Amino acid sequence: MSTFLRPPGVLSEEDFQKRCISCGQCAQVCVFNCVELVPDFFLGGTTPRLYQRKSPCFLCMKCSAICPTNALRDVPMEQSGMGKAFLDAKKCVDYQEEAMVMCWTCYERCPMKGTAIVLGRGGYIPEVQDACVGCGVCEYVCPIHAISVVPARHLAGGG
Repeated sequence: MSTFLRPPGVLSEEDFQKRCISCGQCAQVCVFNCVELVPDFFLGGTTPRLYQRKSPCFLCMKCSAICPTNALRDVPMEQSGMGKAFLDAKKCVDYQEEAMVMCWTCYERCPMKGTAIVLGRGGYIPEVQDACVGCGVCEYVCPIHAISVVPARHLAGGG
């Protein structure tokens, strides 16, 4: 399974591949330099990808706004649909009873803090919600790699 993400506002993978013309505008406008143009041997040319462990999407939404073919739709960040984060409670420090410290890094750094990741169980334990759009920031900042983002194209009903 490929672990890269497509930029925010992505269509289904099939529709994305039909529309993307490898123009590179999405990468040029990305102020965080997280959108990379990578050779795509199936399509020819290059397509935009994000590697969330290297540089996640901070949901500035500039890339989806500039896409000339709507391979990336200009949508609000809440509808960016890049994927979904999954937290492994067996690894997460906050879920360990003997933990001497609370981490909350994923919660604190989430661009959709309080919506995509909330502090449940009395305000102490991070929980990923359905509002998560899969930007990858939580996976990037987690010091013990307890969070993984599954790209939308690999989720049930995804592209």
